[in-house]
Amino acid sequence: MPEGKVLIIVGDAAETLDTMYPYYRLVEAGFTPVVAAPEKRLYQMVLHEVKPGWTITKEWEGYTIQADIAFSEINPDDYIGIFFSGGRAPEYIRYDKDLVAATKAFFAANKPIASVCHGVEIPAYADCVKGRRMATVPKCKFDLEVCGGTFVNEPCVIDDNLISGRTFHDNGHFVGPWIKLLEEYTKKATA
Repeated sequence: MPEGKVLIIVGDAAETLDTMYPYYRLVEAGFTPVVAAPEKRLYQMVLHEVKPGWTITKEWEGYTIQADIAFSEINPDDYIGIFFSGGRAPEYIRYDKDLVAATKAFFAANKPIASVCHGVEIPAYADCVKGRRMATVPKCKFDLEVCGGTFVNEPCVIDDNLISGRTFHDNGHFVGPWIKLLEEYTKKATA
């Protein structure tokens, strides 16, 4: 039986606000966030912003975050939900076989899943977005659509157990509904 633990998936260059806002919202709601990454160590996060007059994203170093567990240590049965953070990390970590297996397990079990920005690259690569509606940063629209998903340009897209936002600017729109989904899942699991 899950004990309120929720995975947050990161790697080097995970976006700081994509990661820290949901992390602390989970704590605030009484859940235990567990940071998972390729290995158990300290990871460097980044800040992303499109500056006025720029057409591409500028990147700065952000805070660091300690991974609690490696992807190889994930037992999906121990967690009630999963969050795919954005930044550049998903582009690199999506090929990890243990992360792919865990991602498929969360989708198969219909557990609460959230994704923001480039986070979509992980479930897309794991072949879990076919027929699903999701928000993501517009530059990842191709990744979603080529894998069979439908891009929705809105701050919060709810598709059954899958909740997504475009960028950290949408945190206030999609993280709350995901927390509610985790609370509902917990009530059903303990009933």
